Amino acid sequence: MIEAHLAHSQETTPQESIHAMPADALRAPDIRFWAIYENDVPLGCGALKDLGDGLAEVKSVHVATSARRRGLARQFMTFLEAQARQAGYQVMALETGSSLLPAFDAARALYHSLGYEPCDPIPGYIPDPYSVFLRLGLEPRSE
Repeated sequence: MIEAHLAHSQETTPQESIHAMPADALRAPDIRFWAIYENDVPLGCGALKDLGDGLAEVKSVHVATSARRRGLARQFMTFLEAQARQAGYQVMALETGSSLLPAFDAARALYHSLGYEPCDPIPGYIPDPYSVFLRLGLEPRSE
């Protein structure tokens, strides 16, 4: 899954604007990584990286081409939100491809539909015309 995610980034993004993490980096102690499986076949993956001060960065979300259009990305993002809330984060943030990179149109649409809003670059990033930065506040939900 990570290899597919990295390949997608290499194929769709200028080299200097790739922020996808290799598998080794996803093993860091400040990162929690999950994968979606169906009958022992990996269908997707993603991670949360602790940036401190109540901020979690969404990293390496990818759904296999063969598993797309099944709502798995939405389900996975909802799962990551639940994990972030449970861990006590106040904000989730992410970087994805800007409108200059049409391969990321569906991802941006999904994030916006989940309530993510544009924000300044998150820690560790600089402004880049090929990147868009989004955030989701994790205020307590009223029941």
